[in-house]
Amino acid sequence: MSDIAPGLQTALADSPHYEFVSNHLSLLLSSYPPPFIFIHDPETVRLTASLVQSTLHGLASKSPTSGESQIKYACVNAVACFSPRILYDTALNALAGWTPDWRDGATNWHGSGAEARRYNENFDAFVHGIQTIAAGADNAGENAQTNGAGKGKGKAKEQGAPPNRRLVLVVERAERLKDNLPELVVPLTRLGELSQVDITTLFLSEVQWQDIRLPLRASPEPYYIDVPFLIKQDTQELLASAYPSPPAESSTSAVDVDAYHPALKPLYTHFIATLCSTCSPFTHDPIELAYIAAARWPGFIQPVLDAHRGLLKEEEIASSAEDGDADGKHEPHELQPPTEDTRLRLIRLFTPSFTAALESLYPRLSNAMDWARVHAPPVDLLLMPPGHAPEALAAQVVTNAASLNTQHGPTEAGIEALPRMAKFVLVAAFLASTNPARSDLRMFGRGLDERSKRRKRKVGTPRKPKPGTTGTAVKIPQRLLGPTTFPLDRLIAILGVLLEENDADTRPAAPQYTVSGEYTEMEIARVALHANIVELASMRLLVRTSPPDSLDRVPMFKCGIGYELAIKLAKSLGIILNDLVYEVV
Repeated sequence: MSDIAPGLQTALADSPHYEFVSNHLSLLLSSYPPPFIFIHDPETVRLTASLVQSTLHGLASKSPTSGESQIKYACVNAVACFSPRILYDTALNALAGWTPDWRDGATNWHGSGAEARRYNENFDAFVHGIQTIAAGADNAGENAQTNGAGKGKGKAKEQGAPPNRRLVLVVERAERLKDNLPELVVPLTRLGELSQVDITTLFLSEVQWQDIRLPLRASPEPYYIDVPFLIKQDTQELLASAYPSPPAESSTSAVDVDAYHPALKPLYTHFIATLCSTCSPFTHDPIELAYIAAARWPGFIQPVLDAHRGLLKEEEIASSAEDGDADGKHEPHELQPPTEDTRLRLIRLFTPSFTAALESLYPRLSNAMDWARVHAPPVDLLLMPPGHAPEALAAQVVTNAASLNTQHGPTEAGIEALPRMAKFVLVAAFLASTNPARSDLRMFGRGLDERSKRRKRKVGTPRKPKPGTTGTAVKIPQRLLGPTTFPLDRLIAILGVLLEENDADTRPAAPQYTVSGEYTEMEIARVALHANIVELASMRLLVRTSPPDSLDRVPMFKCGIGYELAIKLAKSLGIILNDLVYEVV
């Protein structure tokens, strides 16, 4: 239902800062809701969206009493719904309680029985779909999916009048409608008037309504709900109250089992206060701050846990050294909050890493788990002299980074994640950027045996330099000078040769292709190949050097990977790369 952490979700529901919004929205939707509501939150729109979804989920899960309406809601994101049909299908599927299933072709909701039809062709069909759902004609589809039928056809409900339904359509990031779907801004705000059903449209945006609505005042005036700003103290209280519960002993999480022990909650409050003081000049979003806290807290508390485990080990050794009398047995030492001196020392040691975590995690240059592993502190950090602890912490970070890259570096992980066709494209791009264009016929226009035979330079007595010169210039291989640009058609031509010689044995059987090379011609002409090229360009593995908006020019690219990565890619595909490079050092 939400993309924020469960602990933060629970703290959000109990936060007095958002209690006004939740109670206000619940009261409106339960009594006499206006047809159009606009919620404005300029800073924490993701938290407000989660709060709205949680409130609607609570209202929809209640069993309506006599005289009350059954609430059904749909939440659509204007960023993800970039076309009218996607928005229509997303809203109708949620309102009808329909989940597309791949076993049935991932069909969208289309009613049932005599009402079965497509409701995503235009806005008029969308309005008819809402009217059908409001009338209760989608009950058969709900029952079929509940019973596992999965085809949208099933027995209707027990005979009787369907309950009164109140529909709610929530549009998150509503400011994107003005750019992507401007023709839907006015109809969506007048959806209740056009459909003549009990439906409320709710826009949620970080932009004010005056900047979204279209001119000529075609949209009705909404009911405004302004979310108050989160001050620094409110953010700290919200994050501190989201202290997670300790994981189970059998949990597969990489976090230490005792990292979120209840005894450490006071220290977590001081940790959050320091984190907010360090990162608040750059971001006020509690979700981002909670993400940074989740990455830094396990390493921050690790020295305290190491000291506690060392104390337990000493007690175990002392108890085993006794004679085994009953008086020598005692309860193990419980985990206690650290002293004030220990807390100040931890804050002094780890405060510089808060900025490093912000610079790496806020733009998502790394993920929280990998960052926490790299910045894990050394064992028994508190036992080191205070003057040597910062140097030991910095040295441990370098050691952890080297160990992580050796075990499963980002390069190898990226290779495993790439599709097979994308790997072929990158190898072809490396060859096109490394080899001169005049060598293509020699390297790729002959048989495999003849291709490895290159013209060898004459070996003999070097020529004497001319008078007044010191010698001839040394020619540097192209792969050491950097990649060169190449046109798209040359990339596809080299890719076709690589596929024909190294991928023919792994393809599925296709008896319809009888001519040699016909299968490869079909593969390199598919739209998916060009989509792969565009995706690799967006990942900067391919660098587009020509303007993307120019249609009268040949697209020009440049390879964005190095020789070592190209060798690994070629090895995973069974390609001997050195036999295809024009100049090998």
